[in-house]
Amino acid sequence: MESHGSDTDGEEQQTPLLHQRYKSNVQRAPACCSARYGLAVISCLAFFVAYCLRVNLSVAMVEMLDTNQPNTNHSSSVCPPHISPSRPKRNHSASVYDWDTETQGWILGSFFYGYILTQIPGGYLAGRFGSKWLLGFGILVTVVFTLLTPLAADLGASYLIGVRILEGIGEGVSYPAMYSMWAVWAPPLERSRLVSISYIGAQFGTVLTLPLSGEICFYLDWTYVFYIFGAVGLLWFVLWSFLVFDSPNTHRWISERERLYIVSSLKNELSNSHADIPWRAMLTSGPLLAIVVAHFAYNWTFYTLLTLLPTYMNDILGFSIQQNGWLSAVPYVGCAVTALLSAQLADYLQERCFYSTVIVRKALTIVGMVGPAVFLVAAGYTGCNYILAITFLTISSSLGGVSASGFNVNHLDIAPSYAGILLGITNTFATIPGMVGPVIARHLTTNNTIEEWQTVFYIAAAINLIGAATYTLLGQGTVQPWAVQLPHRGD
Repeated sequence: MESHGSDTDGEEQQTPLLHQRYKSNVQRAPACCSARYGLAVISCLAFFVAYCLRVNLSVAMVEMLDTNQPNTNHSSSVCPPHISPSRPKRNHSASVYDWDTETQGWILGSFFYGYILTQIPGGYLAGRFGSKWLLGFGILVTVVFTLLTPLAADLGASYLIGVRILEGIGEGVSYPAMYSMWAVWAPPLERSRLVSISYIGAQFGTVLTLPLSGEICFYLDWTYVFYIFGAVGLLWFVLWSFLVFDSPNTHRWISERERLYIVSSLKNELSNSHADIPWRAMLTSGPLLAIVVAHFAYNWTFYTLLTLLPTYMNDILGFSIQQNGWLSAVPYVGCAVTALLSAQLADYLQERCFYSTVIVRKALTIVGMVGPAVFLVAAGYTGCNYILAITFLTISSSLGGVSASGFNVNHLDIAPSYAGILLGITNTFATIPGMVGPVIARHLTTNNTIEEWQTVFYIAAAINLIGAATYTLLGQGTVQPWAVQLPHRGD
């Protein structure tokens, strides 16, 4: 069967995604009430919790600063403030701090200094020992240190930075572990849908956390942001412990039809050995380099907005803490919607239209990276037209969601047996923007002028374009020779 696009002839002959062979040998199991879609939902909640714990500081930071201190640059905004209707008096009982813009940048970026340390170890350990408890305890560690955040802030900025680093260490195993789990749970022609449902929790967590944190700060105080979301994390851990299993073969309640469907569809892709990992071939792989660059570039824009959008809303557009939270969440609503829609489109193009995997991944990556770059730059030129600014930022973030079914799922295409390790490698590089992006952005915006923020947006847009170009040149869509055991590729 011919496809509209292909990688190389040799790879196309080896790929298990040939549609005729896939359909004839595997009896598809229904999606409704299935174990694999149940895993997608509970893992969606996992990333919902993870991003609740990661994002809450971005809004709380606005309220943690002492606006009466000189030279801190938060006492007024560039644009006229937007006056809200009369509301009950806010609670100001929590402590505030006189951190300058540089200290703020280090605090906001410190999470990623821990996060980067456990990416590759997380993928390796998940492949060797299973993903369930690695991911579960990783997020539990983040929960515990989230609950300790107010105490750390009172002790000083260095203590808060230390706690955020430890949170990052715990959460750093989450994506690699989940990719390793999907390697044994996701049938090839359902990958985009299952992985997107799983990771859409990150967008939902951001969407809920930003406005809810603003409301909590208004009616209670900023310390409750960490206590409430920490409690939600504890509840999730209980659900994860009882409802999740490492593989279809160990699941207690999976139907035999579904188990056979998943195992049979993956039998030609998975290597049985994790002891002899092809590190050299892996690290010199062009398709992996393509994902690394794309992932780094996408995350530069994503983390810049994730950590600093509430600050931009406050310092430039003049929105209050409540308005800030709700409006900062709007771009991520669009991102969540387009991520789900693009997942359906990706699987449809492969399964029904017979486009090759590489064509689908590259097309969605181009849309999901070039589009956000254009509208991010445009947002910098809206001045005090807050409706246009929010519209452009929303379009930028929404288009970014398309890449969820582009480069972001490509690890499972090129090396499903080592998907967790590959994600650990790419996410290690993709964490660097979270570490340095907020520091650079706050260094460039010490005077909080519109021109300074334009520079921040230009840098993010340029990096996005480089990522899209690199992935277009080097990306592939078939299982790489080094990722499959020799017996599977022989007679």
